[in-house]
Amino acid sequence: MLNMLQGEIYQRPPLRSSVKRAVRVKKVNKIELLEYTGKYALLIIDSEAGTYMRKICHDAGLLLGVGAHMRELRRIRTGPFTEDKKLFRLQEISEALYQLREEGSDELLRNIILPVEVSVCHIPKILVRDSAVDSIAHGADLAVPGIAAYQPFRKGDTVALLTLKGELVGLGNALVDSDKLGSMEKGLVVKSRRVVMKPGVYPSVWKKREPGSNN
Repeated sequence: MLNMLQGEIYQRPPLRSSVKRAVRVKKVNKIELLEYTGKYALLIIDSEAGTYMRKICHDAGLLLGVGAHMRELRRIRTGPFTEDKKLFRLQEISEALYQLREEGSDELLRNIILPVEVSVCHIPKILVRDSAVDSIAHGADLAVPGIAAYQPFRKGDTVALLTLKGELVGLGNALVDSDKLGSMEKGLVVKSRRVVMKPGVYPSVWKKREPGSNN
């Protein structure tokens, strides 16, 4: 029965959610029953971001004809971070802040707070030329001339856009396969989805229109 909830599934966000309740497609890579005792079941689910676990539990109950709801959720991995490495409890963060404020030591806090670039170490990366960084920081899409180097990626993949120094500029969705770049002289390669770097960090090369000019 659980196999019916695996793969691409349709979901409508629950009533108690902060997003529009529109039907969306989400991908569940794996759903497995680990334990079952009486009326309680323990599942492990691997899915894409934004998938509602409580909705999966609800739908499983509908398929069984008995009803079901989620009692507890435990996140053991998100992106490159796993439960046994670089995932911290609120109690640990509270202790690190206490040490900083009361003892003046940031030793624990330094172990918790990591550079933002660590969060994209698991996805393909594209190095952007300095001349294109500020336009992307303003929300522009990435075109072929702005690419300095890249890791292999497929059309539709989420890719990280970094400066030549390795600074994260933003995230986007690939519009083409990377193996086509060798034959492209122009055209868009990445559709910007989220900008991280503030505008103005790198110099702008845009031609600014003069006041009153129609050109």
